[in-house]
Amino acid sequence: MLLKQKSMLDASVMALSLEDVAVPVPGPLDILIDVAVCGVCHTEIDEIEGRAPPPGYPVIPGHEVVGRVAAMGRSCSRFAVGDRVGVGWIHSSDGTEFENLSPDFRATGRDANGGYAEYMTVPEAYAVSIPDVFSDTEAAPLLCAGAIGYRALRLAGIRNGHCLGLTGFGGSGHLVLQLAKYLFPDSRVYIFARSEREREFAIESGADWSGDIGDPPPQPPHAIIDTTPAWKPVLAALSSLRPGGRLVINAIRKETGDQALLASFSYEDHLWQEKEIKSVANITHKDIAEFLPIAARIPIRVKTECYALEDANQALLDLRRGPVRGAKVLKIGQ
Repeated sequence: MLLKQKSMLDASVMALSLEDVAVPVPGPLDILIDVAVCGVCHTEIDEIEGRAPPPGYPVIPGHEVVGRVAAMGRSCSRFAVGDRVGVGWIHSSDGTEFENLSPDFRATGRDANGGYAEYMTVPEAYAVSIPDVFSDTEAAPLLCAGAIGYRALRLAGIRNGHCLGLTGFGGSGHLVLQLAKYLFPDSRVYIFARSEREREFAIESGADWSGDIGDPPPQPPHAIIDTTPAWKPVLAALSSLRPGGRLVINAIRKETGDQALLASFSYEDHLWQEKEIKSVANITHKDIAEFLPIAARIPIRVKTECYALEDANQALLDLRRGPVRGAKVLKIGQ
C-alpha cells in the first residue's frame, strides 16, 4: 500500500493505494523479509495527515512487522533464511544509548518503506526474533504498541505499590496494563477512557478501576501514561496526579482539534507541587529486545482485529473512529 501524498483521513478519500512495486533488494547488511502481518498504528494516521510526514513520497507505511527472512545481504550473519523476525518503529540509527533521539534515526514506514507490503528490507541489526509463544498476529502489536508501552512504563518511574493511570485504552493500553500488573503486582492500575466500551474492556482486562476522561480516580496516581491524540486528557491527567507525580505522554504527535483547551491551563491546578511532564520520543532496538522476552514470560494476551492488506484504509478509519478493543492487524502473507 502506497502513501503518495498528504491527505485528511475520511471515508471519501482512499489515502493509501494498492499497487505493484518491485521486490526490494537487500544491501550487504540488510535482510529481506517476506511479510506475514503488519500492525496498524495511530502513527500511520499522523503520517497520512502530515503531523509526522515522510521525507518524500511515495512511501509504504507500517512498522509492526512480522515475517520470515527471505534473503540476506552478503555481510549478514545473525539470522538464517526462514527465521521468523519482527521490525518495529526504529528502522535504523546510530546504535548508541540514545539512538531514538539521534539525527540518524530512521523510522520504519516513514523514512524507509515499511510493512504494508509483501516484502521489505531492514538492517539485520534492527530486526528481532519473535518468541514462539506468540502467533504472527499476536506478535505484531508487541513490536510498537507493546514495546513503546514498555518504554513509557519505565519512564513513568513507578515502584511496586505505586498507583498507575493509563489514559486511552486501545492497542497499547491493553498491553501496558498486563505488563504493569506483572512487573508491579501490588500496584493499582486505573484506566481513563472516553467510551463505555473501552472502559468495560479495561475492567475485563484486569484494571482496578475505569472512568471517563476527567473522572476523579479512587486515589491520585503516582504516574499517568497518556496514549491519546488529544489535549483534554493531558489537562485531566495533570489534575488527577498526586503531588510529585509524573505524566508520560506516549504520542508522536497531538492533533489540534481540542488544542484551544490549553488556554485553560493553570499552573496552580495542573503543574504546581512538583508535578512533571515527560514525553516518549521514538523507541530503541534495546526496548524491543528487552520487552519481547518479558512479554513471553507473562505471557501477554494480545487482543487483535484482523483485516486484509487491501482493507488498510478501512482499518485506519476504524482506528480513528474508535472505540478500540485491542489492536488492528493487516494479514498480508501466508
